[in-house]
Amino acid sequence: MAQQAKKAPELQDPEVRSELDRRVREDGETVVKGGTGGKSLDAQERLAEGRKKGGLSRGTESGIERADKEEGSVVIEPDEKLLEEVKKDLGRKD
Repeated sequence: MAQQAKKAPELQDPEVRSELDRRVREDGETVVKGGTGGKSLDAQERLAEGRKKGGLSRGTESGIERADKEEGSVVIEPDEKLLEEVKKDLGRKD
């Protein structure tokens, strides 16, 4: 069974997600580490997940098979600088 990626807590907040998605769609920014090329927040998350799992490929195992054997899970993380900007724009200090 393929291992599911987990999203960083910040990427689970609907208000933050909405602003990050706006930045991707309107400004073309990469807001997720490894999400370069995605045209929406969801697309960037999928790209980052695939790259992290694919990067684990060795020998005859697929990246996903190898990821299943690794301890921990793949975590999709936001770009910290942009996340801080979004929080500031939303009036948050945490």
